[in-house]
Amino acid sequence: MLDEQTRYRLLKLLEANPELSQRQLAQALGISVGKVNFCLNALIERGLVKARNFRNSRNKLAYMYFLTPAGFEEKARVSLRYLKQKLQEYETLRSEIEELQNEARRMNVQTGEVLQEEAGQ
Repeated sequence: MLDEQTRYRLLKLLEANPELSQRQLAQALGISVGKVNFCLNALIERGLVKARNFRNSRNKLAYMYFLTPAGFEEKARVSLRYLKQKLQEYETLRSEIEELQNEARRMNVQTGEVLQEEAGQ
C-alpha cells in the first residue's frame, strides 16, 4: 500500500526529475528499492506514470519515468490531500504547544508565589 506521503513525494520527484533511477528515488524517499519498484509499477498500472527506455553513457539501458496527464491530475489531488493532512497536524501541534505554554505559565506563577512566600517567612 502506497501511503499519502510516499505517493506525494514520489510524484513530486518524478515530475521534477524523470531521469532518476529507482535507486536514486529510493535514497531520496528513504525507502527500499523494492518498495520504489512496487510503487512505480502500481503507478504505471494505474496509468499515472509512463516508463521509457533511454540510453545513457553510464548505464546502457535505463528508464525515465514521466507523469501522464492523469498523473499530473493525481499529483494535484494528492498535493491537496497532503496539504490538508499537514495543516491538520499543524493545528493539533499548535494547540498542544499552546496548552503546554499555558501550563508552564501557571507553574511559573505558582512557583513564583511559593518562592515569595518562603522568602517572606
